[in-house]
Amino acid sequence: MSELHARKAGNAQVLGVCALAAMVAFLDVTVVNVAFPSIEKTFSGAHDWTVSWVMSSYNITFSALLVPSGKFADLFGHRRTFLVGMALFTVASAGCAASIDVWMLIAFRALQAVGSVAVIPAGAALLLDEYPPERRMEVTGMLGAASAVAAAFGPTVGAALIDVSDWRAAFLVNLPLGVITVLWGMRVLRARSGAGGDAAPDWSGGVVLIAGLAAIVFGLVQSDTWGWGNGGVIGGIAVGAVLVVVAVIRSRRHPAPAIELSLLRIRAVSVANLALVVFTTAMYAKILVDVLYMTDVWHWNIVYIGLALAPGPFVTAVCAPLTTRIAGRYGPRTPATVGAVVYGIGCAWFALRPGLTPSYFADWLPGSILTGIGNGLAFPVLSGAAVASLPPGRFGSGTALNAAARQLGAVLGVALLTVVVGAGTIARHSLQDGFWFTAIVSLAAAPIAAALGRQTPLTVDAPPEVRPSER
Repeated sequence: MSELHARKAGNAQVLGVCALAAMVAFLDVTVVNVAFPSIEKTFSGAHDWTVSWVMSSYNITFSALLVPSGKFADLFGHRRTFLVGMALFTVASAGCAASIDVWMLIAFRALQAVGSVAVIPAGAALLLDEYPPERRMEVTGMLGAASAVAAAFGPTVGAALIDVSDWRAAFLVNLPLGVITVLWGMRVLRARSGAGGDAAPDWSGGVVLIAGLAAIVFGLVQSDTWGWGNGGVIGGIAVGAVLVVVAVIRSRRHPAPAIELSLLRIRAVSVANLALVVFTTAMYAKILVDVLYMTDVWHWNIVYIGLALAPGPFVTAVCAPLTTRIAGRYGPRTPATVGAVVYGIGCAWFALRPGLTPSYFADWLPGSILTGIGNGLAFPVLSGAAVASLPPGRFGSGTALNAAARQLGAVLGVALLTVVVGAGTIARHSLQDGFWFTAIVSLAAAPIAAALGRQTPLTVDAPPEVRPSER
């Protein structure tokens, strides 16, 4: 019995270190949303377009490297990839805080993304290794919940840190968290074999895939600044799409492909990832439109905004653990579908209720509670469903695919919201349109989530024999 308790305690520590890493990485995605005014004051000579690349450099690098990073982690070992990635992220965060001009900050933000992109799939793979198939839905759902809460809390945390100091504090907070994660991971994470095999990895296909994803995300990100009719936006998306198609064709024929297309033959993987793309499009657009409404319509300062946004993530954090246990026992379809509907209803509340005069408790808080519940139901369950059926030799590739779905939703949400809201002076009616957009997109995720059945461990083609790479 004592051995069983020790094993459970070890599993809990692995869950803890992986959840902490996910929270640090996803917190950094949205914490910068409220830092732009402070950054612009520091680098007064920088143009708005230049400062926007503080976010764009992270998003493009992160999105482009996610899928190949999962393959890399499977090949070279999840523990090694996780620890190196977390150390790189921590060093890059220090570099961001120490930046003396905006281009130095942009470069270190890209380096941060390289660290994050190694940590997320490797951490999820390490967690999946620790638990039997019947528990994977629950534990990966918890990891997804940690990511969702961190992303939603980002503006709140950023507002508090910037009010105490300035934008540099939003990066300095990563240093102690990163060091703790690395030291804790070195102590509790177990080394696993890499999924090698006789065939050499398709590095050329990987480069083509990275270039294609980078071009697509570049076009989406720059649509906010250049407009959707701009030749650079259209060309970036078009060239990227062609390169991704080339990478997919290579992957169909290569024995060790850059994209594990066999994973998409697992129904739970393909359906859950598609639903996650749609839902996170709504979620990340909602995070941004919240900040815009309180800034441009209610004219609140950054501290009030941070406090006002806190209840939604808090409700998500309360709901998520119960939701993941229910999904692990009864399947993901019902909680994911209900969550998408409730989130959509919450977004519709925001479109209908808040006016020009602030009335937080009557007009804003009920919507925050609804979207918090919806997020707590849908996001962790869809994340868990997308990876619970993965074969052991493909944990890294599968979790990277899942993270890529989330990131694609984040990029699409921000890009499409700018089309709906428009450029220039932002008025209440345009932000109401933004809320309606998030409501419609969230509701669109519900029928996709409903296509999920009861989760059962599945298999795909057997992975090649593993070779010792980390013992």
